[in-house]
Amino acid sequence: MPSYSLKINGKSEQVEADADTPLLWALRDHLDMVGTKFGCGVAQCGACTVHVNGSAVRSCQLPVSSLDGMEITTIEGLSEDGSHPVQQAWKEIDVPQCGYCQAGQIMTAAAFLESNPNPTMDEIKNNMHGNICRCGAYNRIQKAVALAAKKMS
Repeated sequence: MPSYSLKINGKSEQVEADADTPLLWALRDHLDMVGTKFGCGVAQCGACTVHVNGSAVRSCQLPVSSLDGMEITTIEGLSEDGSHPVQQAWKEIDVPQCGYCQAGQIMTAAAFLESNPNPTMDEIKNNMHGNICRCGAYNRIQKAVALAAKKMS
């Protein structure tokens, strides 16, 4: 079985997996990083969102063989102590209900705010619309993204 050297959360990690193994399963099954969630498996729900070179991507469809030399950040690497402004805003607004989608939501929001530090509410809604929340916490999610933007500025 091939071995891949992945740079995850600033550390070099070795993963022995088939070339087409999705990053999601390399993270969860090979590296025991279970913060990134499996939702749909077809890159439609956003539960598996991580950052690759600073961009939010769906890890369930991204083969490990395509990630050589790229910087990968998971929810575990966003901040060690939950101090990232998006995580702080999530707590202040009390966003989670079941919490299952939250890692993907937070990772999507963090990447979005890096590229658009002063978004309008419409821009927030448009950017976050691809992440599904079964509990329907969309209003709180949008408020938290807006609050995080203020914290980051």
